[in-house]
Amino acid sequence: MIQFFVEDVSFDPQILQSVPDWLILVAEQHNQSISSISYIFCSDDYLLQVNRDYLNHDYYTDIITFDNRDGSTHPLESDIFISTERVQENAQILKVDFLNELLRIIVHGVLHLLGFDDHSESSKLQMRNLEDEYVAIYFSQFHIQ
Repeated sequence: MIQFFVEDVSFDPQILQSVPDWLILVAEQHNQSISSISYIFCSDDYLLQVNRDYLNHDYYTDIITFDNRDGSTHPLESDIFISTERVQENAQILKVDFLNELLRIIVHGVLHLLGFDDHSESSKLQMRNLEDEYVAIYFSQFHIQ
């Protein structure tokens, strides 16, 4: 089950109605399944506080992914916090539309759950390539106009 929640921002998750089917496909392509993922869309300040409270990090970020599984072989179970303000800013910097950048961030969290990281330049490149591939799949197979 994939659910969307909104905290302290004006955001309509209706634009994401086909995202659950897309993410199920992403997980299946990595021989995984999804038990439960909750996306919480929030402000920069809200996510900064989550970062401080739970990770002891004192900086802004676009996404924080909490892996709630007992082990990596279990179906994906997570709470994923996304700052829509940061996504909007990143979209402007990258000169892409908001939905494109939002999808990239959404799948980024799932890729972390699937075992990918972005700690080195080569792993960042691998994640970026996968994000681009999956966003293209979304727009070709799942996007509802």
